[in-house]
Amino acid sequence: MHNKLKKLKKLVGEAFELQRIAAILDWDQQVEMPVAAAAGRARQAALLSGLAHEKFTGAELGELLNELVPEMKNLDPESDDYCLIRLTARDYDRHIKVPAGHVAEFAHATSLAHSEWEKAYAEADFLLFRDSLSRIFKLCRDYAGFFAPYDHIYDPLLAEFEPGLKTAVITEIFAALRPPQVELLHEIAAHPEPDQSCLKQVFAADKQWQLARAAAAAIGYDFNRGRLDSAVHPFTTAFNLNDVRITTAVKTDNLNALSSTLHEAGHAIYEQNIAQSLENTPLATGTSLAIHESQSRLWENLVGRSRPFLKFFYPRLQNAFPELRRVPLDEFYRAWNTVKPGFIRVNADEATYNLHIMLRFELEVAMLEGVLAVADLPEAWNAKMKEYLGIVPPDDARGCLQDVHWSAGLVGYFPTYALGNLISAQLWEGCREACGSLDAELEQGNFAGLRHWLNRNIHCHGSKFELLEVLRRAVGTGIRPEVYIRYLREKYTALYGR
Repeated sequence: MHNKLKKLKKLVGEAFELQRIAAILDWDQQVEMPVAAAAGRARQAALLSGLAHEKFTGAELGELLNELVPEMKNLDPESDDYCLIRLTARDYDRHIKVPAGHVAEFAHATSLAHSEWEKAYAEADFLLFRDSLSRIFKLCRDYAGFFAPYDHIYDPLLAEFEPGLKTAVITEIFAALRPPQVELLHEIAAHPEPDQSCLKQVFAADKQWQLARAAAAAIGYDFNRGRLDSAVHPFTTAFNLNDVRITTAVKTDNLNALSSTLHEAGHAIYEQNIAQSLENTPLATGTSLAIHESQSRLWENLVGRSRPFLKFFYPRLQNAFPELRRVPLDEFYRAWNTVKPGFIRVNADEATYNLHIMLRFELEVAMLEGVLAVADLPEAWNAKMKEYLGIVPPDDARGCLQDVHWSAGLVGYFPTYALGNLISAQLWEGCREACGSLDAELEQGNFAGLRHWLNRNIHCHGSKFELLEVLRRAVGTGIRPEVYIRYLREKYTALYGR
């Protein structure tokens, strides 16, 4: 069995490395690539994706799995080898259903679409992106067809990001989540808004970059194994466990770069702390997007928007921006946590964020089902914004063009953001029970206790265990929306009063 495992690791390692190389090209496209290089990059992305797919679906790997799967009974179910065989067999079964030609076509289409999305976003004109988006959703429907019969056409797309979950489960969770979130929003709206004038000034870009780097380093992002760059839409990418890069977007009329940097650093800290023994295997990455989002949202919100964190970090903000020296900590804290429906998801407060996700989920499902034509997306988007948040975007850039995900073909991804919110509250509650002095530690800028708890319970395992097993090990339960609602109610009752 030893030789078979060695061969398995070689085969899947080569396929995994090709995917990592493709990630380098994607990082370059979003960070540094000249605009005119889009067509050439699309060809390169298509070639690499096709090669990785062929490598992972080859007959040699299939024969090897046929020999190894029956022998799993001789392995410890928690061992790296057992988990590698299980994960590889699961992914192999999915990949062999998808023709290599489709993989290459999809990579080519999405690589071109990114540049077209950037232009459409800059000009706030959906028509410039409409045809690309139509092609992407057509390719997504084709992809789902490779897995027919299915319970719902969205299921195969969701499984790419959240293995084991079904559309019906997401729908049920959102149905339970929506009423209390809307009720809370209405209750908050009945109170006067906090004074936000301290956030309405010019914040120099160079100082924001310094603060973003300082915040990421403070919570544990290792700059010796990563870097911070600028992108239109912030993202994190990993080329290996010692090269995990983050990006942010700085705008001088707000401080949102601080939140987005903490968010991306949360993703990166997860990847940087996966056990080195898993390197160069499919286990050397986050287990699911919901677990990944639980890490980014935890650091962005439960830490980054908390009073203990601000007690530690606010003096740095005041030193960078002297106008804030006249603003007491509590006043800034209330302004930083103002609940107000807004157009932009990434800037949304904790009480409205999930509504943005539900909107996107419903639109994705409708476009996949063919109930909603892609050409009608802007109108449908605006109608749902009015229904859920009571506002209508003034243009497409602040409406249906604001996210990069669809240009990258990431259909099925959005629900994981809301699931990540729910899970972040459960992990936060679990860590607070285990680390009784957590608030005091955060006030001192000591994030080691929280980070070590997350490393031990989440990060080190990589993708050895699926979402529900990770949760069971960490906090002993499955996904519980009521924990997140309780967190929101406690926080905003204190902020806004009863």
